[in-house]
Amino acid sequence: MTHTPHHAHVLPATTHSYLARAAESLSEAVTSTEATTRYACAHVSALRAAAALLAARARPAVPPRRKPQKNAWVLLAEVAPELSEWAAFFAAGAGKRAAAEAGSRRAVTEREADDLVRDADRFLAVVEEALGLVAHAPTLPYRVQPASVTPLRARRVG
Repeated sequence: MTHTPHHAHVLPATTHSYLARAAESLSEAVTSTEATTRYACAHVSALRAAAALLAARARPAVPPRRKPQKNAWVLLAEVAPELSEWAAFFAAGAGKRAAAEAGSRRAVTEREADDLVRDADRFLAVVEEALGLVAHAPTLPYRVQPASVTPLRARRVG
């Protein structure tokens, strides 16, 4: 793959399509009540955001001989080295996503799911900015709720 310059006004339609689908997956992650669904949808959102960037920047190189295929996270690190930490992070979560999609209730905790939703949301914004677009506003609310606090005046003392 080779790297090509990018400008928002010349982004391919597939890039915009992947970004829209990433936003849809993120929205599904935010609204789901199941931790496994939140985790899987957030991971898919990040994968679609990566695909958007790859569609904009990557161009197939003609290999001298057949090379093994690379996954999107490996390609992302090659095409956008500035996103290599994000690529490694999401690549590491692929196994958990597969387990969550397979229905394993113990694959992820509520906290892991909520954390990944936040991370996928931020990653989508990073990709949008890398493509020369205005980043979306953070998707809220996240599922993690603060501990309930009883107002001081409602507490019985003594």
